[in-house]
Amino acid sequence: MSSLRITRLGHAGVLYRSPGDRWVWVDRWTGAPTYADAYRAAERVDVVAPTHGHFDHIGNDAADVVELASGGATVLGSHELQIYLAERGVDATGMNVGGTVEAAGIRFTMFRAVHTGGVTITGTGPDVTREVGCWGWLIEFEDGTKVYHSGDTDVFGDMAFVRDWDASIGVMPIGGHYTMDPAGAAHAVELTGVDTVIPVHYATFPVLAGTPAQLAERTEARVVELQPGETWEVKP
Repeated sequence: MSSLRITRLGHAGVLYRSPGDRWVWVDRWTGAPTYADAYRAAERVDVVAPTHGHFDHIGNDAADVVELASGGATVLGSHELQIYLAERGVDATGMNVGGTVEAAGIRFTMFRAVHTGGVTITGTGPDVTREVGCWGWLIEFEDGTKVYHSGDTDVFGDMAFVRDWDASIGVMPIGGHYTMDPAGAAHAVELTGVDTVIPVHYATFPVLAGTPAQLAERTEARVVELQPGETWEVKP
């Protein structure tokens, strides 16, 4: 069994290649100006696990999820996202906060997030949104490695429960404006107790001004800064 490999796709998108070589895609948005060209064609898809419905995480009309799901991958999300995706021909597994599902040998527990999550719906006149909720993931891989993937959120007190779950890695937004900034992310690192944090959701647009360096100044945790397309391998 190999080690977990984590690739930043661009913006908030992440590809996890598990120790058992299962490919988990979270918040892939190929429309991001920073998206890594090497990952525009999905070589393999086992699980698709978005964190909410915003266009910059799943594309307008959830197009990125629909594309990834076309080969029969397991799609996880809220009950409301499941209902919406069914209208797009995708058979997703709906769940809610506190629920746990095992997919491709990996355990996914849905965790709270403080954000919104409307899918942008186009083609019927002016664009509208349909709220499907927002959440994070507690992901336990085959070798026992645990990752807290927060999704878009502000820092909130219930993050302290992640410490009880004993996650060692956090993937968190730091850009500010729409999510927590580096100061908020540093507080989230403290609450969750992770010893390594991978920042996402920054530098895509000027308004997302938070930087990994600003986060590193505020936390003793290891900050792994990944450029779009760059991969970090978790060492035992």
